[in-house]
Amino acid sequence: MRDEAREATVERALREALHTGAGDDRSLDTAASLLAADPAADAGLARRGEEYVRGLWERGWQPADVARVVRRELAEEHLRLLAGLVRAETARYAVLPGRWRAQLDALDAPEWTADRFSYATAVLELYRLLVRLPRLDAVGPVPGDVLPPAAAGEPRTLTRIRALLAKAERTDYPDEAEALTAKAQELMARHSLDEAGLAAGAPAGSAPGALRIGVEPPYEQAKAILLDAVASANHCRAVWNEAYGFSTVVGFEADLDPVELLYTSLLVQGTAAMTRAEAEQRRGGRKRTKSFRQSFLLAYAHRLGARLAETSRRVAAEAPTLLPVLASREVAVAARTDELFPETRATRVRAQWDEAGWTHGASAAEAAALGPDRPRLRERDGR
Repeated sequence: MRDEAREATVERALREALHTGAGDDRSLDTAASLLAADPAADAGLARRGEEYVRGLWERGWQPADVARVVRRELAEEHLRLLAGLVRAETARYAVLPGRWRAQLDALDAPEWTADRFSYATAVLELYRLLVRLPRLDAVGPVPGDVLPPAAAGEPRTLTRIRALLAKAERTDYPDEAEALTAKAQELMARHSLDEAGLAAGAPAGSAPGALRIGVEPPYEQAKAILLDAVASANHCRAVWNEAYGFSTVVGFEADLDPVELLYTSLLVQGTAAMTRAEAEQRRGGRKRTKSFRQSFLLAYAHRLGARLAETSRRVAAEAPTLLPVLASREVAVAARTDELFPETRATRVRAQWDEAGWTHGASAAEAAALGPDRPRLRERDGR
């Protein structure tokens, strides 16, 4: 009877907060009061949270996706509560899907404690958000699924690319950053070519996969365009989901991690170059604005995309016998993208124009990697 009473308290509280009066502060206060008055209900409340988290995995969400939404819509205490729930739910699996371990490590946060009423209120606010998140297109297996054999360590080429980009981010010399980043893109192109050659000789080719990459504010449209440029230059497709702050990159497995590495590095380099350009403008007595920064990043993404694509085409031309294989892989990536996102649309960038920002951004792109027409990007339509 005691266990049934505890469960009844949890059910009453969740019904009040999540269903009967969802969005109503009075309902939230009533539910939190019920839980605060019954410490024995804590375990049942935590179990329900783990069930909600498991339901998110089954609806296509991954730890980084959920953390991103909680960070944007709630507060630090909710993120810490989420971290505890995710740790508890994923601890039951002997093996986790690829890329999940890194996401869990990034979500590592200290436990949050407060008085019982405040704690119950925060938990219910978190649960309200979790239960209303919609289904996403799955980009990989969920914990508990049968997984393919794990690769033994990181591929050597990826390690070299990572090292080159780290050096490019640290240097204060634009010419050196350009040379290092250009070399990284060349390695990426050759790595993709090698993988295509191996696939051509294999009895059954692999299918394209996908991963999600966070596209954080501010200036998220410009950042999404930069990611799209990096993906396109490396035989992938990117589809931006503005509502939940990420782009889904579709491509063959050998190309996905390098795309994320290069995008992250170019974003670091571009932000540093933008800061230097703003300082230069201030020294000249000109006040820089949001439109300057947005135009800077748009030009940076636009010019970088062209230069990255030039490098990929040059490397591919060195192996003309593999061009049909590359073409067939790009067709497969396009088909998989259409399967995941049957309704997408091109969206025009919503930004005020700043000529000085565009000029500085284009110059920074020349240094970083490697009449301006406005770019577009592919976005999910109504999802």
